Amino acid sequence: MAKVKSAFFCQNCGYETPKWLGKCPSCNEWNTFVEELIQKQVPQVVAFSKSQGESARPQSLDEIQQHEHPRITTGDAELNRVLGGGLVPGSLILFGGEPGIGKSTLLLQLAVTTDKLKVLYVSGEESDQQIKMRSERVGVTNKNCFILTETNVQNIFKQAENIQPELLIIDSIQTLYSSHIESSPGSISQVRESTAQLLRYAKQSNVPVFLIGHITKEGSLAGPKVLEHMVDTVLQFEGDRNHVYRLLRSIKNRFGSTNELGIYEMFGAGLRQVENPSEILITNTDSSLSGISIAATLEGMRPMLIEVQALVSTAAYGTPQRSSTGFDSKRLNMLLAVMEKRCGFKLGAKDVFLNIAGGIKVDDPAIDLAVVAAVLSSNADIAIEKNIALSAEVGLSGEVRPVNRIDQRIHEAEKLGFEKIIISKYNKGINQKGFSIELVMCGKITEVVKALFA
Repeated sequence: MAKVKSAFFCQNCGYETPKWLGKCPSCNEWNTFVEELIQKQVPQVVAFSKSQGESARPQSLDEIQQHEHPRITTGDAELNRVLGGGLVPGSLILFGGEPGIGKSTLLLQLAVTTDKLKVLYVSGEESDQQIKMRSERVGVTNKNCFILTETNVQNIFKQAENIQPELLIIDSIQTLYSSHIESSPGSISQVRESTAQLLRYAKQSNVPVFLIGHITKEGSLAGPKVLEHMVDTVLQFEGDRNHVYRLLRSIKNRFGSTNELGIYEMFGAGLRQVENPSEILITNTDSSLSGISIAATLEGMRPMLIEVQALVSTAAYGTPQRSSTGFDSKRLNMLLAVMEKRCGFKLGAKDVFLNIAGGIKVDDPAIDLAVVAAVLSSNADIAIEKNIALSAEVGLSGEVRPVNRIDQRIHEAEKLGFEKIIISKYNKGINQKGFSIELVMCGKITEVVKALFA
């Protein structure tokens, strides 16, 4: 019988020590060590291993034979975009998000709508009857989608060997356990061992694997930090459960960009892909309201127009308030200082509130000019015309600076019916001939004020 012993693991980073410590020497966090029982034995060779009995040897780069594995295109265009063009065979993808945000719904929709692939959906949280009810609510059936309610990793591999799936979905990694480790499911050692075995399965069988992961109250993925290093891609599903819009971001992607963004809309029948994000980020109102401007921004390769809302009022207390939602508050303070110093607008004794409509967070400097325009519009209580968009960065000297890929931003504004777009006059190679939308070139904030409020 193998010797059973205990060890202490850091819940934040997974650092292992034979005795309890108050402070983790790896991540410097306090009171994060928990005791777990571990079994020191050599794990059995898993049945899925195609290289059983073979030992690896070093090879030169010239000796390695490269095999072309085209990406697997799923039925979800938003997911394909965030992944960088589709699923990479043999990749391990960690999918995180808050409880009730729609992680299981999105991946179940992926399983039942991708009819060209044989999918094995493994659930450790719901029964097969509950998953059947959820699929009926989505309204799509797929005979190539197989459901397995199991939490033992070894049993999952046995069923996968019988079915030979082309896509494996695990819901969730915190519910799995391996018989090689004597600790409860969800513990650090179990999560790490189960992920390691699924990683070997993905690489040796060339089957892409999705892992749904829980998150902590701080918003980070539960389990050891090494979990994010083991997987190929980390996806984050964001949004407010009180709103219908969901954002899919890529935090880590070994096979694509991490700047892409997928947008979904939650309905009773599941999640709908939003192909045109501007339709949900711009409010359609009949009346003209002050303090609202439209900015042309980019998320990855996708251009979109967003609505910037500002409210400027006389400070009711001694210290003026500065509050922003979806925008960097320090950058807002910088822009307010530029308007006061360079343009003469007295905002030092006024409260300023800024909001990016739709609940998204934007860090693109191209919306600086739209922020300035919204603040000045609210301060003067003069509405900006609805057919005007803005896209430029604002410098500390009050100049309107150029931004990258301005032509894509202009085309997006033109496609959505805007008649004018205010940009920097320092953008090179941009002329009016190539666009039907009017280009207003400005070099200073004072020129923008004249173009908007003259």
